[in-house]
Amino acid sequence: MEPLDFEAMNFTVEPAAGHPLCEDWRHGSEGSVFHLANIFLFLGFMGGSGFYGLLYLFSFVTLGFFCSTVWAWSDSCTTDSFLWSFALFAVCLGQVVHVAYRLRNVSFDMEFQELYNCMFKKLGVSLPHFGKIVTCCEGDIHTLERDHCFAIEGKTAIDKLSVLLSGRIRVTVNGEFLHYIYPFQFLDSPEWDSLRPCEEGVFQVTLHADNPCRYVAWRRKKLYLLFAKHRYIAKIFALVVRNDIAEKLYSLNDKAFDRSGHRYDLRLPTYCHMPGTKLEKADVFMQVPVQGARTA
Repeated sequence: MEPLDFEAMNFTVEPAAGHPLCEDWRHGSEGSVFHLANIFLFLGFMGGSGFYGLLYLFSFVTLGFFCSTVWAWSDSCTTDSFLWSFALFAVCLGQVVHVAYRLRNVSFDMEFQELYNCMFKKLGVSLPHFGKIVTCCEGDIHTLERDHCFAIEGKTAIDKLSVLLSGRIRVTVNGEFLHYIYPFQFLDSPEWDSLRPCEEGVFQVTLHADNPCRYVAWRRKKLYLLFAKHRYIAKIFALVVRNDIAEKLYSLNDKAFDRSGHRYDLRLPTYCHMPGTKLEKADVFMQVPVQGARTA
């Protein structure tokens, strides 16, 4: 059998209609603008969450699609690429403007910003959620002059929750000093936590301003309505209030002594700090029966 003569056959390949074959591959790169576009897109998609994360993401993605638009414009055969890149550039630019506008709307006064940084930011509370907290107190900051009382024991009703922003508050009971309240601590966290939403009560301590003070206060009813709408905010307040109570208890624990000079521990029964002889005489131990001493 003789081999086929391919040269005599003269095969020709006709390109498909509408899809011409690539006549020659490019040996060079697409240019710096093309690579810069992809670098911006790579950096943009590494953005995080939150307002600042969205602003970072859309800023780099906008730059990436802008560079892609410039690259597509330089080649007359890439009309479709140019239109898509320009459309995506416009959408991302609109997102940047929208996020920046929303971020500006949730900015706060300096004192509220300090409150957010010291108490809520470390817990991961977002600015929109903190904005709802500020709106609940109507953005009002109250002042307390020196030697004035925030609350009087047995008289002042417990109808709000307050945080000290500046100054110092002295807490006393029956004229005896208990502890101080410093900035970014709650003024009435124990009273708040001791009552249910439907209960009423009065302060059992007196809060006296040692110097001019400024504080922010939330009314109980409005705050409970906010909690009903946003369970996340309710959990955050429960956390910060109980943490504040714990800090106050520890500060009291360092100052609590009995007549014998023994320090009380508010976390444990007081007999744990009695002298050894008295502790042995105290009937506080359970008698453990010896093995084999059981009777029928």
